[in-house]
Amino acid sequence: MQFPIDTTIHSPRRVSRPGWAEMIVGLIAYILAFGAVFLILKAVPDDLAVFNGIIQLGLSGIMGLVAFAAAVAVKRRGIAAFGLRKASWKSLLLGAVLGVVCWILGTIASLIAYSVNGGLDNVQGDYQAAAVGGVLAVIGTVITGAILTPLGEELFFRGVLTSGLLRFGPWIGVIVSAAVFALAHGINPVLPVAFIVGIINGVLFHRTGSVWPGVVVHAFNNASAAFVPVALAALLG
Repeated sequence: MQFPIDTTIHSPRRVSRPGWAEMIVGLIAYILAFGAVFLILKAVPDDLAVFNGIIQLGLSGIMGLVAFAAAVAVKRRGIAAFGLRKASWKSLLLGAVLGVVCWILGTIASLIAYSVNGGLDNVQGDYQAAAVGGVLAVIGTVITGAILTPLGEELFFRGVLTSGLLRFGPWIGVIVSAAVFALAHGINPVLPVAFIVGIINGVLFHRTGSVWPGVVVHAFNNASAAFVPVALAALLG
């Protein structure tokens, strides 16, 4: 069974795809960047929750950009091979709607995970703390969480991994890259959320051949995760 393809935009099937070299180098770069980020976060004081959230979001995006840059540097390929192609307004609007849907589904999945594994910490607590830390903190959260992180992670996980793995068929390309994306977020309640985002964005990439609809999905999901719980708490409080 094949996923339907948007015929209004050239499919990535018709362009050169990233190969094993790009995918492996990108993954190695991502792992090395992850180690560097771990050391940086260890040096940040625990009492700076607002700055912790912004720093974590920013570093997540930088990790993806580093991995993407490393993968692109391996071989000379047109940027279309990595999904850097124009997307229709229709697909971008669909991405915005799906971003909110991802947050709703992810919230349900996380609540189930919390109920099954009671006592788990809110791993997005720092992000939500940043969302109520004042005007500058809100601006920083939007820039890092709704722009930088979606851009960096989508360029690598969809532009490199999904694009490269699609040579083995849509099911392999979408599901495997979504699983890697989810595992990159750690074994915690965010994992099912990340997997849902990965699946939806993988299908969007396969249909459109562009990373931009997925970036929009990712941005709306992250913004919803950071701001909606805070807004609801303020209204109900």
